[in-house]
Amino acid sequence: MLDKKIHYIKQGDYLIPNLILENKNNEVIGKYGRLRLKYLKSHKKTLYQALLMKNELTNHLANVDKIVTEQVEKLIEELSLKNSIDEILKETNQLKWVGLMNNIKASAEEIILSEIIYD
Repeated sequence: MLDKKIHYIKQGDYLIPNLILENKNNEVIGKYGRLRLKYLKSHKKTLYQALLMKNELTNHLANVDKIVTEQVEKLIEELSLKNSIDEILKETNQLKWVGLMNNIKASAEEIILSEIIYD
């Protein structure tokens, strides 16, 4: 049996255990993973606590970030093809192309975020 001493921190009249979770994964969490984290902390506190205690939060956030990034890129490509936004427009009228692509990106993010992040 392992004998590990638990150290406590005194806060007021209480002794709080100083527990540290091991971080086994060094994954980078991008924009969508951070949005998911914020949503979990605000609206799904029990799921957030469960993932945190099982040491699966980082994996969950990294997977969500990867999935959402792929879905947004795929939807941007589909919407730009559907709306005939191509390289010719980019060469002839860059300002219009940038405006249309920004609108498409915002639409794609709104659709995907409501389906994956805020679910």
